[in-house]
Amino acid sequence: MTMIDQLPPGLILIIGALLVPLLQGRVRAAYMLLLPVLCGWQVWQLAPGEFGTLALFDQTLVMMRVDGLSLVFGGIFTLAVFLSVIYALHVRDTVQQVAGLSYGGAAICAAFAGDLVTLFVFWELTAITSVFLIWATRSERAFKTGMRYLVIQVTSGVLLLAGTLMIVNDTGSIAFNYIGIDSLGGKVILLSFGIKAAFPLLHNWLQDSYPEATVTGTVFLSAFTTKLAIYALARGFPGTEMLIWIGATMAVFPIFFALVENDLRRLLAYSLNQQLGFMVVGVGIGTELALNGAVTHAVASVLYKALLFMAVGAVLFRTGSANGSDLGGLYKSMPWTAGFCLIGAASISALPLFSGFVTKSMILTAAAEEGHGVVWGILLLSSIGAVLHSGIRIPYVAFFAHDSGTRVKEAPVGMLVAMGLSAFLCVYIGVNPGPLYEILPFPVTYVPYTTAHVVNQLQLVMFAALAFAILIRYGLFPRDIRSTILDTDWVYRRLLSRTIGAFVACLADARDECVRWRDRFLDFVLERIFHYHGPRGIMARTWAISGAAIWVMVLLGGYLLVYYV
Repeated sequence: MTMIDQLPPGLILIIGALLVPLLQGRVRAAYMLLLPVLCGWQVWQLAPGEFGTLALFDQTLVMMRVDGLSLVFGGIFTLAVFLSVIYALHVRDTVQQVAGLSYGGAAICAAFAGDLVTLFVFWELTAITSVFLIWATRSERAFKTGMRYLVIQVTSGVLLLAGTLMIVNDTGSIAFNYIGIDSLGGKVILLSFGIKAAFPLLHNWLQDSYPEATVTGTVFLSAFTTKLAIYALARGFPGTEMLIWIGATMAVFPIFFALVENDLRRLLAYSLNQQLGFMVVGVGIGTELALNGAVTHAVASVLYKALLFMAVGAVLFRTGSANGSDLGGLYKSMPWTAGFCLIGAASISALPLFSGFVTKSMILTAAAEEGHGVVWGILLLSSIGAVLHSGIRIPYVAFFAHDSGTRVKEAPVGMLVAMGLSAFLCVYIGVNPGPLYEILPFPVTYVPYTTAHVVNQLQLVMFAALAFAILIRYGLFPRDIRSTILDTDWVYRRLLSRTIGAFVACLADARDECVRWRDRFLDFVLERIFHYHGPRGIMARTWAISGAAIWVMVLLGGYLLVYYV
């Protein structure tokens, strides 16, 4: 291999992004499309092994470790960059273009990192580059959201670095292999990964930030940060039982919020959180089938979540709103977008012949085989929730509900091409999962298309659809109204802000009271001084000779008394 071949493929995107501002028009567009193609070509040519090693402070940095796990994630990340660039071809914002390419490149480099220090560098680079996709909205709200996002993401990196130092102190090695939670360093790194994987109570940066990004920026964001965290968990913590219950919680708690959320991009962020739960459960179970399921579901999720974010983004781009209360009847003016959205909805609903069917079922089967009946039931309930809020509600509210009267142009050509390619891949993987199964980290003997599995899944989807129809018919389904739904972000957006406000108000009152006491004290001192030393004060009076003589005698007598006694 040449020197260039020993460097992570993502560097093609990171370095190449620096030249984007120098190009204009179609040349820039062609160049941006060429970068992920070159990156994908390098990924395709990679052979298993460790490359790009560098000695530093008695440690060996491994810039690129190639194996089955890293190849899958590196490949899907590269494909996601390519699709996102096509989707954003109409954008003329250099900041978004440079940030998107750099962000995707950093995620790819992190997926090939062979040591914890290299992982930390690109882990933080994903945070620094991705925040510009939020700030590119150029609003006060987006700026504040981006600052919250950046603080949380950088905190994750700081914890990763702290855990790495602890592990080096314990083992003397920075190799990024199985870590486990037996050591304090392992627990700290798990927390770091958990922040980016949006573990319960650590998750709300996802719903807070993604809807505030630009239309195209959200598509980039949906593909990399959380899936990189799943990769890191699969690499460092497979078979950690704690993750089974964490993932099960993640899979079920977003359902309520997604069902009542009015902002469709925020709804999709909750849905993404839910899908991550399935992957975390697979990592926690840790068998070959479960890990393969987690990996395949991550691949499928990158595609169908990107497709859904693309469809909702196209609606936002044309109508200026992603709120369900403002939409409806758009299939008349955006038929292609509506069709692609339905394919994404079918995929996340795990309908047969769509990608979710051949990936999610692997995790459910692994849970059943390993005796996790309760977890299996929770995941089944979560699957029903996914059908309701993402499989049915999003296309219904945006395209087929009451006619809002809005008539707009169809999405731009680049958006349609990106959605079309994503939709094709969702169907292709669902119809022919073999090529995906062949590149998984472990051999696959699982057969998704059995009669029992197909019938059971169709029953589940039909039951969810019937429940939705009944709830809508009798007005029991949550209405789409203008609102802001808070969950754990209530702590820092309400409780913390009000607590700080009350504390600041108390400090202000204390300061004002101190100023009043100071003024009173100064007034008293000045009054006493004026009383004794003013023009008419005691000390300014003219003393009679007899009075002065008496005071001299008193002082002299006192002095003699002290002297002799």
